[in-house]
Amino acid sequence: MSLFYKMGTAVMRKLPAERAHNTTIKALKAGLGPVAIKTTSPELVTQVGGLTLPNPVGLAAGFDKDCQVPDAMLAAGFGSVECGTVTPRPQAGNPKPRLFRLTEDEAVINRMGFNNGGLDVFKSRLEKRQGQRKKGERGIVGANLGANKDSDDRVADYVTGLKALWGLSDYFTINISSPNTPGLRDLQNENAMDELLGRLSEARAELTGDAPSYPMFLKVAPDVDTNEIERIVEQARTYGMNAIIISNTTIARPGSLQSAHKGEGGGLSGAPLFEPSTAILKEFYAAAQGRIDLIGVGGISNGAQAYAKIRAGAKAVQLYSALVFQGPGLVTEINRDLKALLKADGFSSIGEAVGQG
Repeated sequence: MSLFYKMGTAVMRKLPAERAHNTTIKALKAGLGPVAIKTTSPELVTQVGGLTLPNPVGLAAGFDKDCQVPDAMLAAGFGSVECGTVTPRPQAGNPKPRLFRLTEDEAVINRMGFNNGGLDVFKSRLEKRQGQRKKGERGIVGANLGANKDSDDRVADYVTGLKALWGLSDYFTINISSPNTPGLRDLQNENAMDELLGRLSEARAELTGDAPSYPMFLKVAPDVDTNEIERIVEQARTYGMNAIIISNTTIARPGSLQSAHKGEGGGLSGAPLFEPSTAILKEFYAAAQGRIDLIGVGGISNGAQAYAKIRAGAKAVQLYSALVFQGPGLVTEINRDLKALLKADGFSSIGEAVGQG
């Protein structure tokens, strides 16, 4: 990472967490983000959920909630960028403060509450982006869909999001795992998931017609009961989900936390989530038996950890919290290290290393 971005990251860490994030978005919109050197690395190309990614390191949802800077983050070296979570209607989210750095733990706690500008703004930005760039030059950008806190029919909110953004997003993530919208995780229960995925499957069939469908991913919590993993895998497969993202933030609070903010409510992400989320990923990989693709998220801050997720069963990974502490140049370092780790173990591609941990 250049000295410029190291200094910028250090300055941002002196600001309150949410202000620092908003300032970062403004800087990226102004063209001040890093630009990765474009080099072809065939060994890093990976196929997941029907998509071909130039490298396996994606930006997780939550960083770019309103789809303001997807191309800036693709330019920084990410193989894919997931924008959102977006809800049908704009909502302010939870009261501030709602985002906390746990510096001593290299972690973050957030209780943002799906703050976003709503579908209309999100859609207009995707439309503008599509008009400006040829299909082969756009890079992979996904939409993370959620439900409004005060919705009378949360399942309908997901269907509304899918219909509004169909044809504009390269894939869709169904986010039923945020701990910051009361009751949202109840959609992971068997009957609720049947209704949700069933209605989404029907809408998808209507939207697709005879054309190829856009991939749909299901994002689950790391706190899921291990006895439910096989059931979740089977339901995801039954309703045509193309991949499962494992995982969102956790409501657990490890005893090892040192920061003064460790008792704040919300979802914990960052370094403390790496081991538990990777353990759950391995459980999902064992249950899936290659029948549905997996994406590993949680606590990744270096190439070795990204590689560990891949060897645990992920065909791609995502990160966000580590950017708070290491800055946007991190993705280039991770991809460089992944190439070296693959070579050291005699693998010629990401696919060869999946599940070999």
